[in-house]
Amino acid sequence: MSTAGKKVICLFFQVHQPFRLKRYRFFDLGHDHYYYDDYTNESILRKVAERCYLPANKLILDLVNKNKGKFKVAFSLSGILIDQLRLYAPEVLDSFRKLAETGNVEFLAETQAHSLASLKSRNEFEKQVNNHVQLVREFIGYDPQSFRNTEMIYSDQLGSWVADMGFKALLTEGAKHILGWKSPNFLYCNTINPRLKVLLRNFVLSDDIAFRFSNRSWNEW
Repeated sequence: MSTAGKKVICLFFQVHQPFRLKRYRFFDLGHDHYYYDDYTNESILRKVAERCYLPANKLILDLVNKNKGKFKVAFSLSGILIDQLRLYAPEVLDSFRKLAETGNVEFLAETQAHSLASLKSRNEFEKQVNNHVQLVREFIGYDPQSFRNTEMIYSDQLGSWVADMGFKALLTEGAKHILGWKSPNFLYCNTINPRLKVLLRNFVLSDDIAFRFSNRSWNEW
C-alpha cells in the first residue's frame, strides 16, 4: 500500500481461542448440563499467554516506543478470547490496554461469538458486533473504527451493513479469484457505500511471514 509516495505495510494480527468442550457421554444426558472443559481451556490459554501473547505484546510495545510513532499495528481480538482472558489471564488484557494507550495500535471490531451470523441474519450480526464493540471498549479501552468479519467473509451487501453501523474501514481477504488482475496492495471502497474503505490481505506476503520466513530452504530467504 502506498501513502504519499511511501510504501506502507499494514501489520494485522487476529487473535482467537475457542472454548473447548469436555467429553460428554450418553449417560450424562439429563444429569450434567455443563459442557466446557475448564481445565483444558485454562491450561492451554495460560501456556499460550506465557509463550506468545505476553512476550509478543511486550516486543510490539517496545517497537512502538522505540520508533516514536512510526511503527503501528492492528489487532482483532475475538469476543471468545476476551472472555477467556478475563477468566484465566487478565494480565494479557492489561498488556493489550497498554498497547491501545500508545495511540499506535488499532483494535478492530468483529462478531462477539466469532460466528457466521452475517450469512444468516442482519439483526443477529449487528447485535453480536455491538456486543463485541462494548467488550473492546470496556476491557481494552478502545473504540473500534474498523471491522473484520469472521474468516474475513465479505460481500458488498455486508460492507454496506458495516458502513451503516458507522465503521470507516473493513478488512477482508485479497482473494485472487475475485481480484483477477487487480492487486491487494491498494485501497478500495464498498460499491454500495463508497465511504467504507476496504483493505485487502495480501495472502502471499502473509504466508511468507507466517510460514516461510524462518525456512532457510525457501528460495527467497
